[in-house]
Amino acid sequence: MPHASCGIISFLGTPTPGPDDVRHTIEQAMIPAGSFLMGESSDRVRARADEGPVHRVEVDPFRIDVTTVTTADFARFVDDTGHVTDAERWGASMVFHSAVRSPPDDVIGAVTGAPWWLMVRGADWRHPDGALSDIDERADHPVVHVSWTDAAAYCAWADRRLPSEAEWEFAARGGQEAARFPWGDAEVDDAGWRANIFQGEFPVDNAGTDGFLTTAPVRTFSPNGWGLWQCVGNVWEWCADWYDPGYYDISPRRDPRGPAGGRTRVIRGGSYLCHPSYCDRYRNAARSANTPDSSTGNTGFRTVAC
Repeated sequence: MPHASCGIISFLGTPTPGPDDVRHTIEQAMIPAGSFLMGESSDRVRARADEGPVHRVEVDPFRIDVTTVTTADFARFVDDTGHVTDAERWGASMVFHSAVRSPPDDVIGAVTGAPWWLMVRGADWRHPDGALSDIDERADHPVVHVSWTDAAAYCAWADRRLPSEAEWEFAARGGQEAARFPWGDAEVDDAGWRANIFQGEFPVDNAGTDGFLTTAPVRTFSPNGWGLWQCVGNVWEWCADWYDPGYYDISPRRDPRGPAGGRTRVIRGGSYLCHPSYCDRYRNAARSANTPDSSTGNTGFRTVAC
């Protein structure tokens, strides 16, 4: 039976679907029904308050993209529907300071408390680093500068939906219930880099030891036990749920779908800007959120079959 969330985005309008070979180009993995301990205990290193309490969750089987949606995938959607993203409508989006490729006058300003984030005119999914950048060499990179609303519109076109937060974490764990990362408990840089994060002195010096300064192609590094690539690092991934830092205290055991409403939507997985001194959320249980119309150069999404 299609999941209820496949119908919640009707307010966006549903574009006329293209042929299946246009809409469904991303390989999916079948995730079996199961139960797992969701969240992170407060006594574990790096755990944050909103990751607890650890609680048992049961999920139904589902199919999820093995990679995030790429710029090439998103381009097919835009070509078929004419969709205009929130970043394009606003005329600007958030870009990490060292990645900006745009005339100085295009920089509108910095984020208070996080001056490495700049609001840049002309930054959008086609111009991820600003007006002087393009996606010619990034067809297999994750699409960025997409809001939750943009991701939901893509899902409506593709007959997909965004994963629930519980589905996302279950899939990211790849069958390893208690592991901190999709590959286990070893650190990211143990025996070779396992994820695209920030190396060096954040935010001024990215050493690029893992081979990337911003996004990496979606099939970089190694997949987890269920065949999913880069669930942590590279880009944050939108989930369907509204965000509530205390939701785990009241979450149902079976197939939780998040609170009924809120101000921000859940994002998971961390990004290429995560660093032990900042963010540090490139872990299975780590949570964050953003407003549904916000877009940044380090946020994308993957989808689940309806």
